[in-house]
Amino acid sequence: MFAGRFSCLYMDSSLCTLGHVQEREFWQLLEEVLGRSYGRALAHDQVLDRLGGMTAVDALGAGEEPRVVWNVLCDQMGIPDSQRWGKDHNAPPMPVR
Repeated sequence: MFAGRFSCLYMDSSLCTLGHVQEREFWQLLEEVLGRSYGRALAHDQVLDRLGGMTAVDALGAGEEPRVVWNVLCDQMGIPDSQRWGKDHNAPPMPVR
């Protein structure tokens, strides 16, 4: 399912990483902001128009920056900036393209 490039830390919590802390943080924020079940369902099922019709899982697997995927998902779901970074997170800068 994760194209072999992922190593899952916890199979039941979907905390997977490509060796970058940012992707782990993506999954943590997803669960904190959207809830574990709903967040994971969105990551697997919600088509993200601004990412070429990929889901969040597909986009991460294709190498898209986790910060970009998170912002696109939040924008599409109407989650305001004030709520998208959880309690203990600061918004990191957008990656340079």
